[in-house]
Amino acid sequence: MSQNALDVQSFIDEIPLSALQKRIMWLCFLIVAIDGFDTAAVGFIAPALKAEWALQATDLAPLFGAGLFGLMAGALIFGPLSDKLGRKPILIGSVIVFGLTSIFASFSPDLHTLIVWRFLTGLGLGGALPNAITLTSEYAPTSRRSNLVTLMFCGFTVGSALGGIISAQLLPHIGWHGILLIGGVMPLATVPFLYFLLPESIRFLVLKKKSIQKIEDIICRIAPHLTTIPTLVPTINEVEKSSLKDLFSKGFALGTFLIWFTFFMSLLIIYMISSWMPTLLTNEGFNLSNASWLTSIFQIGGTIGAIILGLLMDKMDPTKILSTAYVFGAIFLVCLGFGIQHTNTILLMFAMFGVGAGISGSQVGANAFASSFYPTHCRATGVSWANAVGRSGSIVGSVMGGWLMSLNLSSFQILSILAIPALCAAVSLLLINHLKKSRSQVLTTFS
Repeated sequence: MSQNALDVQSFIDEIPLSALQKRIMWLCFLIVAIDGFDTAAVGFIAPALKAEWALQATDLAPLFGAGLFGLMAGALIFGPLSDKLGRKPILIGSVIVFGLTSIFASFSPDLHTLIVWRFLTGLGLGGALPNAITLTSEYAPTSRRSNLVTLMFCGFTVGSALGGIISAQLLPHIGWHGILLIGGVMPLATVPFLYFLLPESIRFLVLKKKSIQKIEDIICRIAPHLTTIPTLVPTINEVEKSSLKDLFSKGFALGTFLIWFTFFMSLLIIYMISSWMPTLLTNEGFNLSNASWLTSIFQIGGTIGAIILGLLMDKMDPTKILSTAYVFGAIFLVCLGFGIQHTNTILLMFAMFGVGAGISGSQVGANAFASSFYPTHCRATGVSWANAVGRSGSIVGSVMGGWLMSLNLSSFQILSILAIPALCAAVSLLLINHLKKSRSQVLTTFS
């Protein structure tokens, strides 16, 4: 063994992207896709629940809110645990939780029971998502980190879009019970693959001074061509112990608040659209099948937008790229409202795609940005707490959707109001860019 110490990130940057790293990213993609399916499922089955249980639109708000409260709580709890116990065990445990609870939710006899199960499902979903982001980020080379993390996170938008397609095709045959059952069986089926094929983060193992044998085994699998095994050391300025206070340490505090604000505004828009768009469209005369298909275009736009933004973020200033995308997203939101109000299907589809690319795509990019903003010892905490605070925005969005609809506002008015938080997210990112310039010695983001 070579006794020359080598920084973990430098080691990952110097070797070609290995089969093991690609496998990690594909497994995380799969987890996030199932997460996206489960998260979006309630929005797609909402009209069926409304019809079967004779509910009003406002009756569905607690159902949407329960799942989002669970997501928020799961992110708050499991992120810090991941920084202490490891990415892999928390990730697998979270998948088991949201798989089992989704199955139980499919047998709910009434709305109140379903609300409880959706909260518990949200706990698992909230733990899985930030850990998949963190694990992917910690195995990605610096020059391709944004692109690889956004590609992985596209699983969420793919899963959400798949939820719309499956709902449109199968809902008339298997009902909402069947949709939730599918959302529970899929994650449980992935658990054996995750257990045997997914390694722990090598950066976490090195930082926590875990088994040298485990570290060397991963090194050999990542770089089988090496004739000597390097001695890996943590990246400079990383510490073994982590705490929530690290997010507010010198150089990170203001950036942390601005990232939280961006997530809050972004997820407010995304979850209002995901939760209420099928209902909004059916209220405007579209049938449930067409409403599900049209809503899935939002997720398709998010997937394509995230891929493009990820590529641009590795080549240009990520805050400027994301800020510009949010501005375009705001413009497309207004166009979407106009298209729905005037039943202009072509404009509706084009605008739905644009909103997905500008808003959902930017949220994927924001996750990549957050994963690079924090060092290893508090990365999972930073990403998960950003998502948790963002979930509070999603709760506001899901409740606000029912409230705005109860005011009998037009589709154009509702979606024009949603353009405001998109512009707020754009401003927040510009402030992060200004902060980064003024304190470049600390905010070495994407370095």
